Amino acid sequence: MKVLVVGAGGREHALVWRLRQEDPSIEVVAAPGNPGIAELAECVPIGASDIDALITYARQSGIEWTLVGPEAPLAAGIVDAFRATRLSIFGPTRAGAMLETSKAFSKALMADAGVPTARSVTCSDLAEAYAAIGEFGAPVVIKASGLAAGKGVIIWETVDEARSAAAAMLKDGLFGKAGDTILVEEFMEGEELSLFVMTDGERFVVLPPAQDHKRLLDRDRGPNTGGMGAYSPLSLVEEMPGIIDEILDHVVRPTLAAMRSRGTPFAGLLYVGAMLTSDGPKVVEFNCRFGDPETQAVLPAMSLSDSMIDAMFTIARGDKLSGDSRLSASRSAVTTVLAAPGYPEAPRIGAAIQMPTIPNDVLVFHAGTKRRNDGALLTAGGRVLTVTGIGSAFDEAQLRSQSFAREIDFAGKQFRADIGWRELDRRAGAT
Repeated sequence: MKVLVVGAGGREHALVWRLRQEDPSIEVVAAPGNPGIAELAECVPIGASDIDALITYARQSGIEWTLVGPEAPLAAGIVDAFRATRLSIFGPTRAGAMLETSKAFSKALMADAGVPTARSVTCSDLAEAYAAIGEFGAPVVIKASGLAAGKGVIIWETVDEARSAAAAMLKDGLFGKAGDTILVEEFMEGEELSLFVMTDGERFVVLPPAQDHKRLLDRDRGPNTGGMGAYSPLSLVEEMPGIIDEILDHVVRPTLAAMRSRGTPFAGLLYVGAMLTSDGPKVVEFNCRFGDPETQAVLPAMSLSDSMIDAMFTIARGDKLSGDSRLSASRSAVTTVLAAPGYPEAPRIGAAIQMPTIPNDVLVFHAGTKRRNDGALLTAGGRVLTVTGIGSAFDEAQLRSQSFAREIDFAGKQFRADIGWRELDRRAGAT
């Protein structure tokens, strides 16, 4: 089997790693890939959004199916284009991807389908936004409706801050077209849970849950980022029997049914970001692809006896899954992101990376790196590397992730030293 993985980040590195772990005989090609992926697969210099070039390559190179990592090519209609030329591809169509590319669309769909989520007001006018902020009070959430690289959702502690944020998006163009429409949303109390669901549009395969850490600094302080770390599985799920079933019954099934009823079935990876509130789980957001950095924790935590390949290949061909199922976690994984100085606002890149020998119980996925002509590894993005520690228990995995994150060196390195802090708090409260 020859598989094309589209993308260049840590998520795509983890996907390539998982494919090769499940079946070493698979020939994997990445476009464009990165230096870490190049150690596992062939990399070809085709951009993730160069859809015509990707189609040409897939046809000429005998690619059996394609796996799309990032959201931008999905939003641009890569799946529609591949299918128009009868090429198998895993991911939603442009219409399906609107669950992520338009928060206004997803909110309207959830309202129609009765999916539990926070109350919100969609605004394209500053006066509307000010009125909504006044109605909800503080804290309040302001969201850019479009794609903003994971940074377009911000919680504000005061009404004045929220008003300034709304003005920055709607008036000053903080997030460009992504912020032409915003959502003012009530603040939800609880813990977040990330759930990956591979689906043919009706049936699905559920992966182990994870928890992401969006803020830059320890204890969830500082600016929002694309994600500073994640861990999987969660003891919280064990403490709340039936919570995954509740999310599947009240979120996943009605959402898929609503997409089918609109004539735009969603096939691919549905990411459910849920808040576990006192009133039950409520949707924070949907994504239309594997989350980053949750993928770097979920895939290493999963048992290798559970195959993702069969389900992804079935969905990529446009065939139906045999039924609903779940994949399990056989160990704990904790992922720590190493970010460049100045991230997330203005990352400074080009620093040399000193990489010690990687231990057997640690995985390092490249997110924003490049090779100089002399072979030196350099920083090339805001999020540079993700360090995943693996262990039979959470404590082991966290220690291994944090220890090796400290050993890797580059100028101005930023990372959080508390990935999984809620898990530790839960465990401390139980003793």
